[in-house]
Amino acid sequence: MEWREVIEHPSLQDLPFKIETNKWGAIMMTPASPKHSKQQTRIIEWFLRLGQWGQVRVECPIQTADGVKVADVAWGSKEFFERNDSADLVYEESPEIVVEVRSPSNSLPEMKEKKGLYFEKGAKEVWLCDKEGIMHFFNPQGGLKRSELFGEFPEQIDIDMAH
Repeated sequence: MEWREVIEHPSLQDLPFKIETNKWGAIMMTPASPKHSKQQTRIIEWFLRLGQWGQVRVECPIQTADGVKVADVAWGSKEFFERNDSADLVYEESPEIVVEVRSPSNSLPEMKEKKGLYFEKGAKEVWLCDKEGIMHFFNPQGGLKRSELFGEFPEQIDIDMAH
């Protein structure tokens, strides 16, 4: 299926799943959970607090070599969005930072593959948030102790903390 068909298909509306496609156009779904949603929210709150010179997006669709992947959270600079915000359906390049929150249905090999796909599309950093809220930061060369773009971003997010 083409991405436009996926997002416009009546039977795929209002599903409690994140929908992505693979390189053959097959639909892949990942179930959402309240914990996953809370982790996304905390990450967004941190971006809003620290990233005044860019914008944050949730459920950000990015065209990759293996179909459309929908990043849980993404952060892009003003320049990225000046180049890409006219995109109707999907971003053809990746925002500078892509964040994936690991769900029980995500395998480590799947997360590693997605990370590579985002780097191929121009991501500067890919962050993985594990089930305990521990953040793992990567650039195209490998793992980082902290984000190079958001050095103040915490190494662990507290999903029980009220803001």
